[in-house]
Amino acid sequence: MTPNPSPRGRFAPSPTGALHLGSLVAAVGSWLMARRRGGDWLVRMEDLDPPREVPGAAERQIQTLAAFGMTSDAPVLWQSRRGDAYAAALEPLLAAGLAFECRCSRSDLAATGGIHRHCVAGNRQRPAAIRLRVPDTVLGFDDGLQGPQAQSLATEVGDFVLRRADGPWAYQLAVVVDDAAQGITDVVRGADLLDSTPRQIFLQRQLGLPTPAYAHLPLLVDAQGKKLGKSLASIPVDPAAPKPALLAAWRFLGQTGRPFDDAGPVESALVRALAHFDPQRIPRVLHATIDAPVSGAAGPT
Repeated sequence: MTPNPSPRGRFAPSPTGALHLGSLVAAVGSWLMARRRGGDWLVRMEDLDPPREVPGAAERQIQTLAAFGMTSDAPVLWQSRRGDAYAAALEPLLAAGLAFECRCSRSDLAATGGIHRHCVAGNRQRPAAIRLRVPDTVLGFDDGLQGPQAQSLATEVGDFVLRRADGPWAYQLAVVVDDAAQGITDVVRGADLLDSTPRQIFLQRQLGLPTPAYAHLPLLVDAQGKKLGKSLASIPVDPAAPKPALLAAWRFLGQTGRPFDDAGPVESALVRALAHFDPQRIPRVLHATIDAPVSGAAGPT
């Protein structure tokens, strides 16, 4: 019998700007969940979309995480350097007919709300994307925070893209390949990625890869319900003064106590926080604001 793998979590930001409180919540939540199980915590840079990336943002994100007491237990993995691994994963899918070339544009799929079930491309000369063929089935899984989930791959997702027509690898393929390559056992991330999980599990099964445990944290939104990373409220966290933002993230995750109040090193504060961390106190909601009361969260103590 194969022994259970050692616990291993990860944080995977995109280098589209500075880390803000919403991304810090995801980093802290994933760090606490991994460390609570005595596991490693890794950082992966999802730098697959150069036009959206801010020069130098990736390095600044890594430096900011270090200033907040969180450093990767293995060298940072850069997805922009992983093309060969993604191509190797794609090859057997194409050979088996599970993946296929598609020249459909968004306008071609407008009548089906963007859901692809068969090719209807008007222009057969445009560059082809590569899609994964999905069956007419409902895929369910049990999320560690949000509970039982189910999604109809055919009607809610459709055949999804593995490589874009303009060349870059798609997130869904990259994340599945890299989670397996890094030995990730527990994926803790924001609830904005909850609906991506069934298609990732389906792709893992097609590739014969293990499926991690998933837990999706509440997404931090502004007063208008907009994701903080896309909001005017997404002020970057201050690496020179990490503890106030850490305390805000701690509170948002429903935790009690004030482990970040003293003047000692931030690393010591995180160790104190870990000793009091209780995943059962994390709110079982999809999104919440930082200012409004959060269902299931604790008040000041």
